[in-house]
Amino acid sequence: MTTPNVAVIAGGTGSVGRCLLPLLLDRGFNIATTYLLPEEATRMEEQLDFDEDRLILRRVDVTDAEATNSFLSEASDAFGGINVLASLVGGWTGGRDVSETDDVHLDRMIDINLRSAWNVTRAAIPLMSDDWGRIVLMGSKHATETPTGQAPYNIAKAGVLALAKSVATELLDTATTCNALLPSVINTEATRTALPYADYVNWPQPSEIADVINFLASRESKVVNGAFIPVWGSALI
Repeated sequence: MTTPNVAVIAGGTGSVGRCLLPLLLDRGFNIATTYLLPEEATRMEEQLDFDEDRLILRRVDVTDAEATNSFLSEASDAFGGINVLASLVGGWTGGRDVSETDDVHLDRMIDINLRSAWNVTRAAIPLMSDDWGRIVLMGSKHATETPTGQAPYNIAKAGVLALAKSVATELLDTATTCNALLPSVINTEATRTALPYADYVNWPQPSEIADVINFLASRESKVVNGAFIPVWGSALI
């Protein structure tokens, strides 16, 4: 009997995660995923038809290192070595220019965008499968193009890219790769509400980004390592 592959998804109940989970379940993965908002977990449970033995769903604040370590350990103990880690937790709360930005906003953007990725990646590395492993982090187009008025977000996402490259280099002699995606603004209900006058027609759909992650979460993607992958289509922002 073939041992199922194992995926850990931080933030699996968000817009991209809800598109990714069915893809991985259809491929036979056992999955452990986190959520923070109870309504997102309820929506996912209603959406998915899954075997409870194949899915661990836990409310975890992945900006908390101890809670993150416990979650990853639980996933590994239940399912075995991790083949795929997808860190999808993040957020944008607007902002101002650097001279007008307070430490609270800076800390918030670093926590939810960079510290979350740092915590789950650091906890996952010792638990990755010796057979094959893929780590996918969520960067941003704005990590490289750095639009004005949101420096804390730009800085945090640039840190995610540095993390991805560092991990890819550190794990060169292992079976695990690490890459980061560079989405523009993703076409979700939340972003359309936050930017009501934006032209969102060309923004990438969550399902399109999930398709890219689904490929990266495979043996066939082994030649892709340390890459920053654009997933913004024809979006201008």
